[in-house]
Amino acid sequence: MLPNGRKWLDLWRKNVTVTAGGFLAISATTGVAGYEMAKDDVTLIKNGNKQEIRTHAKTVKELLAEQNIQPRKEDYVYPSLHSPITDDLHIVWEASKEVTLTVNGKKKKIWTTADTVAELLRSQHVAVGAYDKVAPALSAKIQKGMDIGVEKAFPVHVNVGGKQQQVWTTSTTVADFLKQQGIQLGQLDRIEPSLHEMVKEQMTIRVIRVKKVTDVVEEPVDFAVVTKRDDSLPKGERRVIQPGEKGMVQKTYEVTLENGKETARKLIAVKTLKESKARIVAIGTKTVRQAAAPDRPSSRGSDHAAKEFYVTATAYTAYCAGCSGITSTGINLRKNPSAKVIAVDPSIIPLGSRVYVEGYGYAIAADTGSGIRGYKIDVFFPERSDAFRWGRKRVKIRVLP
Repeated sequence: MLPNGRKWLDLWRKNVTVTAGGFLAISATTGVAGYEMAKDDVTLIKNGNKQEIRTHAKTVKELLAEQNIQPRKEDYVYPSLHSPITDDLHIVWEASKEVTLTVNGKKKKIWTTADTVAELLRSQHVAVGAYDKVAPALSAKIQKGMDIGVEKAFPVHVNVGGKQQQVWTTSTTVADFLKQQGIQLGQLDRIEPSLHEMVKEQMTIRVIRVKKVTDVVEEPVDFAVVTKRDDSLPKGERRVIQPGEKGMVQKTYEVTLENGKETARKLIAVKTLKESKARIVAIGTKTVRQAAAPDRPSSRGSDHAAKEFYVTATAYTAYCAGCSGITSTGINLRKNPSAKVIAVDPSIIPLGSRVYVEGYGYAIAADTGSGIRGYKIDVFFPERSDAFRWGRKRVKIRVLP
């Protein structure tokens, strides 16, 4: 009986051992399965990449830590880091990028999750006007380490050839500004300020259009008056031997025009077209002994052979309209106001003739006039009032031999 009893005891011990081992194995398997079943299913979208995750994390922050993600404060995280994890939760994490933003020369570093340059500028409250300069373009995608520059446009005044307008530009040199505006400079044009100067707000830029042209004109040349002593003429008497003729020259000028207006004129050539001819006047030097002339003509002596006739007589002064004050024979009436001179038609009364005019007295026929033709004379008075008093009258004139 003992042997059989011992066998039974050994068999019982083996069964107990097997049963205990099986129980422990079942318990372990059940525990692992339960642990796995306790995890939440979460979708993580990381920088645009979708990832399915099973986790025991309690918060979004813990889940990101499990994924070795330490978000910066500038990163985009949704929902918030302290939000609890729930089954089927969708989490979005977008890492921020460091860029450099320069606005009108002022530079700063920025961490951003903006997708484009335009989004970044909006987030930084940088308004972009129609004439502002932005680089890269507003539509450019943000890249890590990107340099973004903004130059704000400002108004300037530009005057080209006298026509002014206002335009908008960014900081640049005058030379680059003109190039941007399509303004070309001529070889002689002037620019204010200089091409190398920086353009500033409200500055006025002037382009003076300079042009040089040639102007050819013809101008008269006055004739010279030459006097010659003549001992055959009574002393002081003048007689025109040769009437003067004006010459003609052609002058060529270099004319400088600025914005269409003449600013300078330079004579560069002179050509004689016609030589002037001098007026030659004989001045008497002969001394003649004669008795004092009476106030009225006498019928005796040398006056007996004088030529008499009637003429229409008017009067003039040395300062009348169109008068030079110098007679056609060269007598300066303004310097010799006491001279007794009449203007005549030389075909009737030769120049240089001594005459006696009724109501005027002795005089010299020493002048001519455009209106003195035929039997007409013009008597000289130094005062305008005397000329008016004389008026127009018919008088007798005697041409003395």
